[in-house]
Amino acid sequence: MAVPFTSAAAAYANAAVQGLKPGMKTPAEEGESFGDLLRHAAEESIDTMKAGEQKSIEGIVGKADLADVVTAVSNAEVTLQAVVNVRDRVITAYQEILRMPI
Repeated sequence: MAVPFTSAAAAYANAAVQGLKPGMKTPAEEGESFGDLLRHAAEESIDTMKAGEQKSIEGIVGKADLADVVTAVSNAEVTLQAVVNVRDRVITAYQEILRMPI
């Protein structure tokens, strides 16, 4: 007789562990989760944007080389474009899911 699960997540985790072949690792043992990966990417993006702002401020007061300011601002711009592109892809994927027939 099967044991009732209290949540869908617990059922999924149990099914994932039962489907492992000998020598395989569980998802928790594999490493970083997708959520952790997204969190780290967001933190790195924020750090890059802050570095660009800081270099801009240093450039305004004359404490930074112009090349360093341009490089930092360019890195921040590329990071912002990447974040916007990822956001657009997520929204598009969500809209596609909503259009799927049930």
